[in-house]
Amino acid sequence: MKTILILLFVTLSMSCTQSKQPIKEGTAWQKKMNADFKDASKSPLKSKDRKTFSGLDFFDFDSTFVVTAALKRTPDTEWFEMKTTTDRLSLERVFGVLTFNINGKSFQLNVYQGKELMREEGFENYLFLPFLDNTNGNSTYGGGRYIDLNIPDGDTMIIDFNTAYNPYCVYNDKFSCPIVPRENYIDTKIEAGVKMFVKE
Repeated sequence: MKTILILLFVTLSMSCTQSKQPIKEGTAWQKKMNADFKDASKSPLKSKDRKTFSGLDFFDFDSTFVVTAALKRTPDTEWFEMKTTTDRLSLERVFGVLTFNINGKSFQLNVYQGKELMREEGFENYLFLPFLDNTNGNSTYGGGRYIDLNIPDGDTMIIDFNTAYNPYCVYNDKFSCPIVPRENYIDTKIEAGVKMFVKE
């Protein structure tokens, strides 16, 4: 009897394992992204795309794209209306200018603060770093990608381009996504983070 029960348990366990879509391996951040995209309560994917989703396509982690940037704060900048992929306009201001080096070249990006978002609990210190680079339209989404940051205590910040992700409107047109300002283009290939989304 015990043998039959053990065999039944093993058979059921194997069938349950085989029916689940495995989450792809990767860094802790990549695993969390994949888990969130699989979770119906968090995923930006349309339900039909989520059913076949097995994982986002990422560049391999590369420490070259983890950089220490000097932050020049710009406290007197005015709020402006950042265009989005819909009619909505997002009130933003340039919080500061980030200067950093990649492969011996110096680059600058504006980092932004959202007027409405900063009033939300948990987002008081949130900063938004949208950027364009030379992978756009080839290995990455043509409209650029985003990185989430927080206001630092000092005047330096760590930018990890390995955590660059696509705007949610790439996956579902119901989302309203800020359009990356042209001044946030850097003339290099950022081969890190999330690649272009291709439906399975």
